[in-house]
Amino acid sequence: MDHQLSQLGTSFRFILDVTPVDADDVRVAFLERPHEPEFTYREVGVDPEVAAKMLADVDVASVEDNTVGALLRGKHRELELQLAMLRSRGTSDFHALSLELYGGVAPNLLTAARSVIERVDPEPYRGEHLDAEEFLAMAEAEIDRYRQSNPDIDIHAEIRHDSTGIMVSDNVLLVGPESKVATGRANALIQHEIGTHLVTQVNGSHQPLNVLGTGLAGYDETQEGLAVLAEIAAGALTTGRMRQLAGRVVTVHSMVEGASFVECWQDLVDAGFPRRGAFTTTMRVFRAGGLTKDAIYLRGLLDLLEHLSRGGSLDALFLGKFALEDLPLVEELNNRGVLHEPVLLPHWYENEEGRQRLAEAATQTDPAQLIQGAA
Repeated sequence: MDHQLSQLGTSFRFILDVTPVDADDVRVAFLERPHEPEFTYREVGVDPEVAAKMLADVDVASVEDNTVGALLRGKHRELELQLAMLRSRGTSDFHALSLELYGGVAPNLLTAARSVIERVDPEPYRGEHLDAEEFLAMAEAEIDRYRQSNPDIDIHAEIRHDSTGIMVSDNVLLVGPESKVATGRANALIQHEIGTHLVTQVNGSHQPLNVLGTGLAGYDETQEGLAVLAEIAAGALTTGRMRQLAGRVVTVHSMVEGASFVECWQDLVDAGFPRRGAFTTTMRVFRAGGLTKDAIYLRGLLDLLEHLSRGGSLDALFLGKFALEDLPLVEELNNRGVLHEPVLLPHWYENEEGRQRLAEAATQTDPAQLIQGAA
C-alpha cells in the first residue's frame, strides 16, 4: 500500500500542474495595464479520474500497524484532495478544496504578517542578479558537494522552459529560464531548495516507507518552515524575504475574503512591494482558482521556532518529508528500528554558525526580529 500511494503521488506533479506556463508573458501585459488576468496551464500528465479510481482501490483501512496505518490514511486523503483539485482547476471548487488541504489564515498568523508589513520598511535591492544559467551552475556545484559524501544520490538541477521561477519537483530543482536571483539571496535559496527539499527527498526515498520520500500528508508546511530556517541558518533572511512571506499571508487572506486579483496586487504595491514582485505573489495565490498554500511558509516557520523554543530538535525532521504534527509517529517508527538514519544532513545544519543562528532565532517571539539583512 505504501508503494501504491508513492507511485500515485509521483504520477502527477501537483504544483507544476496548478502553476501557469505563461506567467511571464501575462505579467508584462498586466504591468502595462492592470486587469484580471487569465492564465494557461499545462495538460495534467495523468487522468485524475483514472488515478482517483486506482487510489480508491488502496485499502489503507486494513493496515494492521496503528502508526503506519495512521500515516498512510492521512496520505490517502491528501491524494484524494489533490486529484479533486486537478479535476476542478479554474473553478470555485478548487478554492474550497485548497482550504481543506492547506487551511486558511488564522487570526494570529494574519496579525503577525500585518505587523511585519506595517513595521518593516521596504528596502529596494540595488545589487546584482544571477541569471538562470548562473544560478544553475551554483546549484549544480552544491549538488556536487553532496555527491562527495554519497555519489549515488539521485538529484539534479535543470532549466525547464515550462517552469516559472525556481522550485523543487520530486528529485529535481527546476529553474525557469527567465529567473533572476539577487546575489545576496542566492545561497539562502540554495539552502532552501537543495539543502532542505532535495536533502529530505533523498533521505525519505531511502526509507522502507516510500511515502517519506514523496511526502506524508501535510508535509509542505513543515518543509517550507524548515527551508526558511535554512535561510536563517545561512544568515540571509532579508527584509525583502520576510516581507514577501508576510505579503503571501495577507494576500491569501484577502483572496479568501473575496478580493480580486487587481485589488490584492494593488494592496501589495501600496504597502511598498515592487510591482513585479507583487504580481508574482498575487499570481501564486490566485493560480488555478485560488491556492492557499502560500500561507504555510510563515505558519510553518513560526511553528518550528516554537518547537525549538520548547527544547525540540530538528534531527528527526531530516528522516524524510512529513508534518511536524506527525513527528511523534515518525519518531516512534525510528525508535522501533523501522527507519534508517539519514543519508545526508544539510550543510546548513552541520555548520556551527548556522546552529547558533537557529538557537538565537528560537528565542524570538517577533517575526520582524528574525531579519538578518537589508533587501
